[in-house]
Amino acid sequence: MTLLSATGVDASLGNRKVLRDVSLSLAAGHLVALVGPNGAGKTTLLRALAGLIPSGGEIRIGGDTLASLPLRERAKRFAYLPQGHMVHWPLPARDIVALGRYPHGATDPARLSPRDMEAVLRAMLAVDVTEFGDRRVTELSGGERSRVALARVLAVEAPVILADEPTASLDPRHQIDVMQKLRNVADTGVLVIVVTHDLGLAARFADHVLVLSEGRLAAQGTPDAALSESVLASVFRVSAYRAEFQREVVIVPWADV
Repeated sequence: MTLLSATGVDASLGNRKVLRDVSLSLAAGHLVALVGPNGAGKTTLLRALAGLIPSGGEIRIGGDTLASLPLRERAKRFAYLPQGHMVHWPLPARDIVALGRYPHGATDPARLSPRDMEAVLRAMLAVDVTEFGDRRVTELSGGERSRVALARVLAVEAPVILADEPTASLDPRHQIDVMQKLRNVADTGVLVIVVTHDLGLAARFADHVLVLSEGRLAAQGTPDAALSESVLASVFRVSAYRAEFQREVVIVPWADV
């Protein structure tokens, strides 16, 4: 059953058209990888789906048009994780996670309701950050900050999570850890859309892939179909090594074509 759909969506940044006639239909309980070359419009599409930028066409979430929803209701339905995990305030990690409850009316992390406190604790447990809940987030490593940022998103308890390059600048172990945690969240019934440049991670963890090229959807479907040899050649201009390891798909970009 469709949870999030887009019909004929376009968007511009300044005078430049970035998205062109994008249509998609996505169901709950899936991890969707959004891939494409630099400048393809991936971040713009993510932001358009959440209503963070103006766009043409129609976007529907849970049967409602996005345009009909007030801002607070949008914030309850979409949890958005931007690039970078940048935090400039030396707040305890627990308070950063508690910011995820803001759409629900929790404006002060020090004065949470029992329901909000439970949501924060569940989010921290899900990504294993309870041990440094009292530490200032500015003192954490990059991998630890990324997990705190993910916990903040989970604390929203939104039906849709939009994560923009959550594995960027992380070492391989933390990349796998973050993707596995997002996979686990999707398996609970949440729709998770992840922007990534790592085609290997997309093939391994996603059950649906969107390939964006020059603002248009060039392909979508299962990893095998959306990341076929012809798509990799036409969109990414590469060939790839393909295999299966421990019953999971392996795709490694290999050479120019």
